[in-house]
Amino acid sequence: MNLQRLIEQHPAAPAAIMPIFFVCLWLFVSATISVIGGWFSLANIYRAQGAFDGAKWSGQSGGMRRLANYNRVLTIGVDPQGLYLATMFLFRFMHPPLLIPWNEIKVRRSKGWAFEYVTLTMGHELAIPLRIRARLAAKMRESAGTYWPVEEM
Repeated sequence: MNLQRLIEQHPAAPAAIMPIFFVCLWLFVSATISVIGGWFSLANIYRAQGAFDGAKWSGQSGGMRRLANYNRVLTIGVDPQGLYLATMFLFRFMHPPLLIPWNEIKVRRSKGWAFEYVTLTMGHELAIPLRIRARLAAKMRESAGTYWPVEEM
């Protein structure tokens, strides 16, 4: 049986299959970004337990391992326990909220073509970088106070 005949016999099939295909594709891309960027590895160790009560900034951008870019979908927070990371609900598959202790983070500044950046290298064993704009890092540093890690040169 050819595809054309199948569609003629079941005209609603493409309309039913497309949403399923789209959801599967969305989940596959989300999982791939989580694994490639390192979020999945961080989640195995630093998954947040319970609600986060510290200072938070929603709609933020950051890049992990230069291959996974989270443009305006991150919620980044700080409190005495550590750095909080979460994604918007639509991007939550294989991206559970994280809480990384301050003693597991290294901070380094760098300059890009147009902006200054701060790279937060998370997990001593994993060494997964999160690159954010320096302006956001300054707000985070102010809120974290003495808990903010000493910046490397």
